[in-house]
Amino acid sequence: MSKVLTTPEAGATVVSMANVKTACKDCSLRDLCLPLGLHGDDLTALEQMVRRRRTLRKGEQLYRMGEPLKMLYAIRSGAMKTSELLGDGRIQITGFQLPGEILGIEAIDGERHRCDAEALSVSEVCEIPWGRLEELARRITGLQHQLLRLMSGEIGRESKLLLMIGKMSADERVLACLHSFSERQARLGLSATDIKLHMSRQDLGDYLGLALETVSRLFSRFQEEGLLTVRGKYVHLTSLEAIQRRLG
Repeated sequence: MSKVLTTPEAGATVVSMANVKTACKDCSLRDLCLPLGLHGDDLTALEQMVRRRRTLRKGEQLYRMGEPLKMLYAIRSGAMKTSELLGDGRIQITGFQLPGEILGIEAIDGERHRCDAEALSVSEVCEIPWGRLEELARRITGLQHQLLRLMSGEIGRESKLLLMIGKMSADERVLACLHSFSERQARLGLSATDIKLHMSRQDLGDYLGLALETVSRLFSRFQEEGLLTVRGKYVHLTSLEAIQRRLG
């Protein structure tokens, strides 16, 4: 992973690339990312395809809705969000992405991106040319399976979002979202109970279909009930078991 430094003069975040590893086989995320299940020559072929590592500043756009699909992006560090512009002019947040996850999958069908992708913090992504990846996947069965798994995951996330907005109560939506972050951090080998919310409360509300005031009120209520404690962007889940019981 890259080392992040903060310059005291400007308060700006700078990424030192000195210790960035260049090969998929040396990446700590290989068992979560595209290289999952690949070995030997197949892994070498994939890592040779990765064009470059790209560092994004907080708020920087990775791609915009309507742009042609040229790359898939594997997140190495940081956090991203995707959003769509609805017909009535409102913004719908469609997802929050963490290291080991792939961006751009949603564009494979129509070969144009169906959403905007923006960095929520200083982030690093690997750029993977889609045309070359598609060609390589025809030859490597394991890579085909991984792409299908990723596309299936994208469909699953969209289904969960529709379920949250359409069927869950407001408190269930917030708890389900926090529980999802917990599970995803655990997959990264991080704490399942101490979560940094890179997104704003407004973004969280837009994702869950809730007003900002509702999100803030629920965080306060959950804290009073002993389910969690909040300190700025940091949330400690006091009892995962209790949260799971609330979600059924």
